[in-house]
Amino acid sequence: MPLNLSAFPKCYLEQIASGQMSVFEWITMARQLDADGLEMYTGFFTSLEEGYLACVSEALQESSFAMPMLCCSPDLTAPSASKRKLEIERQAHMIAVARRLGGPGTVCRILTGQRYPDVSWEQGREWVLEAIDALLPVAREKEIVLGLENHYKDGFWNYPEFAQKMDRFLDIVNSVVDRTNFGVQYDPSNALVAGDDPIELLKEVAPRVVSMHASDRYLADGTTIESLRQTDGTLGYSPSLKHGVTGKGLNNYEAIFQILSENNYRGWVSIEDGMNGMQEMADSLAFLRAITDRYFP
Repeated sequence: MPLNLSAFPKCYLEQIASGQMSVFEWITMARQLDADGLEMYTGFFTSLEEGYLACVSEALQESSFAMPMLCCSPDLTAPSASKRKLEIERQAHMIAVARRLGGPGTVCRILTGQRYPDVSWEQGREWVLEAIDALLPVAREKEIVLGLENHYKDGFWNYPEFAQKMDRFLDIVNSVVDRTNFGVQYDPSNALVAGDDPIELLKEVAPRVVSMHASDRYLADGTTIESLRQTDGTLGYSPSLKHGVTGKGLNNYEAIFQILSENNYRGWVSIEDGMNGMQEMADSLAFLRAITDRYFP
């Protein structure tokens, strides 16, 4: 059975979040794309009131789009206890929003938080696992899946992801035993950004992948992946690592979808794309439609 494809407008992220473009304008623009759904980001909404969410839901339905994942960025490692409490409360609210817009089984993305210089690995890990433990009952009640992403950083954060590196990410994932309402939101490009091997990461987490981003990166002229990986791994969005059309960059999507197929993956695949315009998004979707149809006939 073919996989469903969705789109996330990374190219318009700042415009929508700042109010220069509305989420409704994006939904209308996306009708030209060969996508089955559109991911949403918490920063796209100007309100969380029922009336506003009903309008977003109606716009998605009128455009024949599902809403497979709500991208949230809880900062679960904030040094302030009161800030962490607010982050957990907001994430719990977003789980309800994910259910409202996407229905049962929708993925609500979570992150671990920022890598604050004064927060140790041991302390941050404890806070993250406590937060996940507090959020899981809400996810179960709403029939929502928490998807922990191997992330770089939210665009509005000061510091990179606390569990950016593969070993730390796997430590957090493997510490959560729930396999019904918790899983992995896999992004191969973020593994590249972290200086890790996307295929090795996927082999470790494949049975727990519940959703994935399919973006791509390529190296600027004169740069090698070896030179990038000679850093401490916290590469960030290096100017030497560029966005590109999915399937034309560093990620080995043949290997990725082979592994996912072997693990009976049934989740969504979303492009996080379009840095160079809508045509690039269309090209990425065309590539993904062809390759997923081969591995998931």
